[in-house]
Amino acid sequence: MSTVNETASLLVQLKTGTVPWATVYAVTAAVVVGTLLIGAVGFAGSEVLHNAAHDVRHGLSFPCH
Repeated sequence: MSTVNETASLLVQLKTGTVPWATVYAVTAAVVVGTLLIGAVGFAGSEVLHNAAHDVRHGLSFPCH
């Protein structure tokens, strides 16, 4: 299935309200865990941990400053 078809299918599910609750919970959990992880590493007191995360962000072309 192509990405366009998957996106169209998801939009239909959103419009009709048939998105499974498991999907909603999974996406919510991923966003919360990701936010906490980035926040925890970003404000870490250890310079080694912070610098390692900083280098990974640059390596993934993720703007961080």
